[in-house]
Amino acid sequence: MKRPNIVFIVADDLGFADLGCYGGRPAQFGAVSPVLDALAAGGLKFTQGYSNAPVCSPTRFALMTARYQYRLRGAAEEPINSKSRGSTTLGLPPEHPTLPSLLKDSGYRTALIGKWHLGYPPSFSPLRSGYEEFFGPMSGGVDYFTHCAFTGAHDLWSGEEEKQEQGYLTDLISRRAEDYIHRVAGQEAPFFLSLHYTAPHWPWETRDDQALAREVKSNLFHLHGGNIHSYHRMIHHMDEGIGWVMQALRDRGVADNTLVVFTSDNGGERFSDNWPLVGGKMDLTEGGIRVPWIAHWPAVIAAGSVSHQHCMTMDWSATMLEAAGASAHPDYPLDGISLMPVLRDAAHRFPRPLHWRMNHRGQCALRDGDWKYLRIDGNDYLFNIPEDERERANRGPREPQRLAQMREAWERWNATMPPIPPDATVSVGYSAKDMPQR
Repeated sequence: MKRPNIVFIVADDLGFADLGCYGGRPAQFGAVSPVLDALAAGGLKFTQGYSNAPVCSPTRFALMTARYQYRLRGAAEEPINSKSRGSTTLGLPPEHPTLPSLLKDSGYRTALIGKWHLGYPPSFSPLRSGYEEFFGPMSGGVDYFTHCAFTGAHDLWSGEEEKQEQGYLTDLISRRAEDYIHRVAGQEAPFFLSLHYTAPHWPWETRDDQALAREVKSNLFHLHGGNIHSYHRMIHHMDEGIGWVMQALRDRGVADNTLVVFTSDNGGERFSDNWPLVGGKMDLTEGGIRVPWIAHWPAVIAAGSVSHQHCMTMDWSATMLEAAGASAHPDYPLDGISLMPVLRDAAHRFPRPLHWRMNHRGQCALRDGDWKYLRIDGNDYLFNIPEDERERANRGPREPQRLAQMREAWERWNATMPPIPPDATVSVGYSAKDMPQR
C-alpha cells in the first residue's frame, strides 16, 4: 500500500463531551458536530485519549516532537504569552527534529494551516521546524475577525510575513486547507497537513458576530461575554469546515488512503461540556486532559471501532511517523508510542503509563492502568478511574500502599526530566476547576 496522506486536526479548548459522538447534547439549531460524528462512525473513537497538558503550548510542543514537552527549555512547561513576541528563547528550537521535519525528510509535502503558538519570528516559526507552508496566527488566541491578539497586535501570517485578509478565521483556515488539498493531493509525494483550529477558544464569536470585533481588547479577555449558544455555533463552524476538507479529499480520490486524526490540545473551558469528567483547562483532573480522539483511515481502520487504549497526544505523532515509514532522529528518541496496532485492531491493548506535571497549583498526575495518582495544592489523591471517572472517591486513605507506590513511580519518572524552571508560571489567569455540571 502507498504511504498515506495525513491530516492532523487539532481543536482548541474543546471539552470531552462537546461532540455528539462523545455524548454531547444537541444545540438549539440541531446537531453540533455531524461531520466529526460521521468520521467517528466510519472510523475509530478512543475513550481514554489524553492531551499532553491541560494548556495549549505544552501540548503543541509534545505534538511537534513526539516527546514529553518537559524535555525542552522552560517555555514548554506553560503557555507562551503573546507578549513574548520577538523573544529569542521562548519557542520551539528550530534545530530540534519535529514530526513535520522528519516527514519532510522522508519525502512528504508539509503544511500547517491554523494555530502555531510555539514562538514568534524571526527566531521561531513553522517554516523553521519542518513545514513548507504556513497560514494562521502565531499566538494563542486572536479575534476571529480583526485577527488581532490580546495585545492588540495583528496576528495572521502567511509564511513569515503578516497577512491582511478579510473573513471569519475558522472559515479562512478551512478554505485554505481545502485549497491545499486540491493543490497537492494525488501527486507523487504524499502530504502531511496540520489543520490546527483556534475554535472554540475564546473570544466566543460566531460568523454573525463581526460587530463584536470593534471591542477587540475587551472581547478577547475570556472571563466575560459569550454563551453556550455561541459556543455551539463555533464548534459547528469548525465541523462544517472539516466537512469541506473531507470533501476535497474525496474529490481528489485520496480519502481512502488518508489518515485523518482529530483531537483537542486540552480539555474544555468556560462553556464546555466535559461530562462525566470534572475540571477543565489548566487542571490535571480528567476534564483538563481527557479529550476527544477520532481516527479515520478507511484503508486500515474498520468502521465503527472503539478503543479503550490509554494514550496521549505525542502517541499520535509517533503513530504518524510509523504510518509514513519515517524514523525518529537517533539523538532524540521518542516518548510517544505508535498506535498502529490499535488502528489495525481496536481490541489491541498495551500498558501505557501517562505522566503530567505543571507549576500551576503544584499539580502532577500519573495514570497507570485503572488507577490515577493526582497531587494538587499539596494534597495527594488516588482514584480508580473506571469506577470513579468524576474523581470524587479518594482511595488514598484506604489504600496507602498503592498511593505510595504510584507517588514513587511519578517521582522516578520526574527525576528523568529537567526540573521545572521557577518562572514557568501559567499566565492564562483562569481555571476551569469548577466547571458547570449537568
